[in-house]
Amino acid sequence: MTIQAEAPPITPQRILDLGLQFQQSKVLLSAVELGLFSELANGPLTAAELADRVGLHPRGVLDFLDTLVALGLLDRSDSLYTNTFEAATFLDQARPTYLGGILEMANTRLYPFWGHLTEALTSGRPQNETRDNNDFFAALYQDTDRLREFLAAMDSSANFIGAELAQVFDWASYLSFIDIGGARGGVSARIARSHPHLRAACLDLPAVQPIFDDHMSTLGMTGKVDFHPVDFLADPLPATDVFILGHVLHDWDSSQNQTLIQKAFDALRPGGAILIYDAMIDDERRQNLFGLVMSLNMLVETTGGSEYTAADCKAWLRSAGFEDATSRSLIGPDTLVIGRKPVTDQ
Repeated sequence: MTIQAEAPPITPQRILDLGLQFQQSKVLLSAVELGLFSELANGPLTAAELADRVGLHPRGVLDFLDTLVALGLLDRSDSLYTNTFEAATFLDQARPTYLGGILEMANTRLYPFWGHLTEALTSGRPQNETRDNNDFFAALYQDTDRLREFLAAMDSSANFIGAELAQVFDWASYLSFIDIGGARGGVSARIARSHPHLRAACLDLPAVQPIFDDHMSTLGMTGKVDFHPVDFLADPLPATDVFILGHVLHDWDSSQNQTLIQKAFDALRPGGAILIYDAMIDDERRQNLFGLVMSLNMLVETTGGSEYTAADCKAWLRSAGFEDATSRSLIGPDTLVIGRKPVTDQ
């Protein structure tokens, strides 16, 4: 006689964890806002010392710090707190691998806007500054301080992608590239540093140029990456061998994406290539949770944007005239799609 094992009893724990996960998220975001991990980069501290350094009230300090221990972001030994290796790598402001820029934006902008997700789902309208019929991007690009914060966040979200793109694509076959919507030029600079034979350029709105110039100076790349002050939706694109479109297409609807891809195809020299990366949803729409949630973020943040699948992207490329479209995973949640322009007209 075969004895069947009983199924484990069902519990509500997973649903409770999901429903209250925003609390854990806010613990991390508040720690970043307070500069806690950067303070601990200078050495171990007691709870009282850390509270004094970052301005914590005694009432909540132990619960706050020990929650960070439970989350695997801090270690505690003999009443001394230290960063874990993961936190030291990604949450210390002094490190080039700092991810805090995107987390700071999540804390100050996205966190309150996501409180209106239900309204976004029932109305189809964004819930950020454009809720009151304001043009978010127009307002953003007129406020230099906010623009600097936004572009720094965009840079940190693509912190590793420039280095990876420098390795996974055969740049030896090309002489130039332009990163469309490249913000401060972090991705462009990484590629240009690895492949000095390339004429590198970043393309963004004119208001970005002073911020781009400052960032290139900080990176020691002044004069090594050009800047094109162009509105890529309205203006023609400059000619080049390779275009990069990273974390751009998810801001717009599919019609605008196809128009932009067609403009890129027309501006590319024969035999050129286009590199597109985003947190693309898997083709079966089941596995890439980050991409699906990011698509909802585009609902909250934009009037028509969303994430898309690699199959969608390849179809847009074929429609524009690209051939041999391929895709591959990048570090983190992003997928890279590459399309190539024929050497001769067909």
